[in-house]
Amino acid sequence: MHKPRFDAGDVEVLNRETPFQGFFRVDRLTLRHRLYRGGWSGPLNRELFMRRDAAAALPYDPQRGEILLVEQFRVGALEWRDSPWCLEMIAGIADKQGESAEDLIRREAIEEAGITLTEMEQIAYYMPSPGGSNERLRIFVARADLSHAGGVFGHEGEGEDIRAFTVPVDDIPALLASGRLDNAASIIAMQWMLLHRSSLDARWR
Repeated sequence: MHKPRFDAGDVEVLNRETPFQGFFRVDRLTLRHRLYRGGWSGPLNRELFMRRDAAAALPYDPQRGEILLVEQFRVGALEWRDSPWCLEMIAGIADKQGESAEDLIRREAIEEAGITLTEMEQIAYYMPSPGGSNERLRIFVARADLSHAGGVFGHEGEGEDIRAFTVPVDDIPALLASGRLDNAASIIAMQWMLLHRSSLDARWR
């Protein structure tokens, strides 16, 4: 198994400041690090987008063979594709002290889709963009009864306007090929579902 040559002790932070603090936070670091060819780099300036840990879940109903997705406006998609309304999984940022990732997702499932999640299985834990952000994201697949799922949800006080709807699992390949599902977490979860659906059904049916 590959082991990195260096660790956190091979980085020296020379200066750190916070030029922006709002709903999100941006830090500016001056640092240096050891080099593969030996010695140290010169001082490097890096901006770091600071985010709390986040979690996302793909609700799955093994009896109906359906998953649930949500669609909502995302400002990051405003200027580069024809519709800034994005297809996603249920997700949220850890903003309550002591709340586990599982409890976070169960709360978000009620707020964003009006559904209750039961069994949950973590399928990935990764950094979406380590070149500029410290965010870490846990992805789950979660069992849910989707027989009455669908509708418009969201926390009005947070400006949320979220459409929830179900999709047959058999439609996942076409959904992936369409390009409409263009965020990493959802693509990872969909591909995992295609690979592991039969074993998941054996446990959850």
